[in-house]
Amino acid sequence: MNHYLIKPMQTKEEMQGKAYVHYQSWQETYAGLIDSRYLESVTLDKCTEIARRYPDGILVAKEGETVIGFAGYGPYRDASQKEMGEIFSLYVLAAYHGRRVGYELVNAALAELLNDKKIAVWVLDGNEKAIRFYERYGFRFDGVKEEICLGAPRIERRMIYERPAR
Repeated sequence: MNHYLIKPMQTKEEMQGKAYVHYQSWQETYAGLIDSRYLESVTLDKCTEIARRYPDGILVAKEGETVIGFAGYGPYRDASQKEMGEIFSLYVLAAYHGRRVGYELVNAALAELLNDKKIAVWVLDGNEKAIRFYERYGFRFDGVKEEICLGAPRIERRMIYERPAR
């Protein structure tokens, strides 16, 4: 049985917890995948500023009073995609991997994006653990990719979840 709660981020403490999960997850996930100097520039202070600047569309997973994961969601970044939502971020502390926290966060984000027929996520090439997670959930690559700079050029690929026809 899971002993965590998923809810909208509302308090300063939850915002700080989200910032910590963001910071720590980057350190746990992206070491060896992105430029080490860039990774060093992702500080707790920077993640706290992001949490303060973008408080909307954030769900946190909490065990007791501790934030252990979060998901960010909203309309797709390109307004031309009218019936597509996006999960912008999904991070869970490594100590909680395998406990269905990420799965439940995706469920909650999809519930918030109920009017969208398709949901997109962007995954960094080489992040095999995330790719396998999204594939198990039902997301599939659609061939769209973009180059981003994380200290050095890297490729992100888009995965799409299509809701079953009603």
